[in-house]
Amino acid sequence: MTVMNNTFDYATAFSTAEIVAARNAFLQYDIDKQVELLTVMPIEESMGILHHCSVAHVQHLLNALDAQGFDREAREYANHLGFIHSEAEPAKSYLSTGVFAHVKQRIGWIVGLALLGIVSGMIIAQYEDTLSQLVLLAVYMPVIAAAGGNTGSQAATLVVRALATGELRKRQWLQVMWKEARVAVFIGVAIAAVMMVRILLFNHNATVGAFALHDIAVAIALALFIQVTISTTLGGLLPIVARACHLDPAVLVSPVLASVVDISGMWIYFTVVNTYLGIGS
Repeated sequence: MTVMNNTFDYATAFSTAEIVAARNAFLQYDIDKQVELLTVMPIEESMGILHHCSVAHVQHLLNALDAQGFDREAREYANHLGFIHSEAEPAKSYLSTGVFAHVKQRIGWIVGLALLGIVSGMIIAQYEDTLSQLVLLAVYMPVIAAAGGNTGSQAATLVVRALATGELRKRQWLQVMWKEARVAVFIGVAIAAVMMVRILLFNHNATVGAFALHDIAVAIALALFIQVTISTTLGGLLPIVARACHLDPAVLVSPVLASVVDISGMWIYFTVVNTYLGIGS
């Protein structure tokens, strides 16, 4: 069985006889030479050849391209051949893709992650005693989730764009992690410092129970720093993990990151505050 998807129009450039002849010549080479040819051939010619190869052989070629570091080329061929559908690099354009096709692609992740969001509520319920002792903590709960989500989304967007343009490869994940971790530390320190000043200047009349306001400020700032550092690093790595698993980073990363940040943020927040202030000990 050959690939018969018509997502790429090559017929206007070559006749069927020319394409069949080119395919026969192409298949005489070993797999490594075929991979090399696919990276240098004009897209119209290579697509014409692949359309007349068996599905199994095309998939073997795409896997070989990916394994040799040509993941962008492999993804481009797969999209044109209709093997995968991506929001970032779709086989069809965004507007020509049907509404139900978009729904089908997205709804599974959204529903699953919405159910996972219940975990955040369970964590908050577990720390009701902490909130009852220190009501001020409730005011800064949204700050933790928002800061982690914002910094993580920034990192993820930059990495998704770099993957789409071929600037980054999956094998460079360690470099991405190291870079985003360093960026995260600087951003985390800045946000933590701003939040400490905010708490000390504008919450001096708030109810803080038996705890000193500066201790509360340090505890919240520390939790915020940890959350931002983890979220930013994770945001940089998630697109690479998604691509390595042959999933669409544009569809997967944002909802997964939001859910992970919500859950981890609440757990980090209450754990750090409880430990630093000695609540419940």
